Amino acid sequence: MLAILLVTFPFFALVLCGYIAARRGWLPQVAIPGLNTFVLYFALPCMLYRFGSSTPIAQLLDGGLVAVYLLCALVMVGFTVAVTHRGRIGWNDASFGALVGAFPNTGFMGVPLLVALLGAQAAGPAIVTIVIDLVVTSSLCIALSRLDAAGSHGAGVAAQNALKGAALNPMPWAILGGTLASAYQFTLPIPVMQTIGLLADAASPVALFTIGAVLARSQANAAAPTPLGDYMPVVLIKLVLHPVLLLLLGLTAIRLGLPLDRFALTVVVLVAALPSASNVALLAERFDADNGRIARIILLSTVLAFFTFSGAVALLV
Repeated sequence: MLAILLVTFPFFALVLCGYIAARRGWLPQVAIPGLNTFVLYFALPCMLYRFGSSTPIAQLLDGGLVAVYLLCALVMVGFTVAVTHRGRIGWNDASFGALVGAFPNTGFMGVPLLVALLGAQAAGPAIVTIVIDLVVTSSLCIALSRLDAAGSHGAGVAAQNALKGAALNPMPWAILGGTLASAYQFTLPIPVMQTIGLLADAASPVALFTIGAVLARSQANAAAPTPLGDYMPVVLIKLVLHPVLLLLLGLTAIRLGLPLDRFALTVVVLVAALPSASNVALLAERFDADNGRIARIILLSTVLAFFTFSGAVALLV
């Protein structure tokens, strides 16, 4: 267990550094969007491209893994909405609660952390989950969030806008580029790859620091205190139910004969054990959901994941 904590501690410590820097005003709030832009449009795509191009194509096109993870994501969204959609929590807040309950922080935290724990071969299965969550899970939850609206502002338009947003996100394109490079054994010129390598090396520390800064900003800008009962169940759903459900579905699929590698299953179960994705707070703010509630789910899941994720690694690895 100590060996695991020695690996996981620096990752969560960087999140804490970003949180403290923003909370105490050492990092101005106006600087946080710039950090986000650097990570999302420069560093993280380069990291994903590098991992994708060096990963065997069979790992990136694993149909069994896609089926199991996608089914789990759909069940998670449906269950979370069913449990939380009540009283003052309408479709909008319930849907973004479901998104934050089913969408792990794989890009900003998961890929570098899992590679540090399990080796470079863990990148492939983790990358598969990023594509599913960006394209399917996010689009579904955004569409559900519009069910309170009517007419041209309803779920259909929201689904189209969500897919358009996914198409404009550089991460899926970086993954696609890496996949094609892996499939055709294509290598970029050395100076270009060295540039990509420099940006990729910056992705992990800057992304983790940015997570903390975003959480501090979201908490500071929350309009009013949120009752514990409005967000604690989603935190438990994310950190406990999500990995347990994925593990059970994966083991059942293997028993039924579905071609699913056990190492890949271990990776995606640990992906599910990650805290909630920090970018959901930005989406919730854009779609007028209760961002204070979403920020508390992300913040608490990130704090508790230091213990729960480390425990999951100890049990599975």
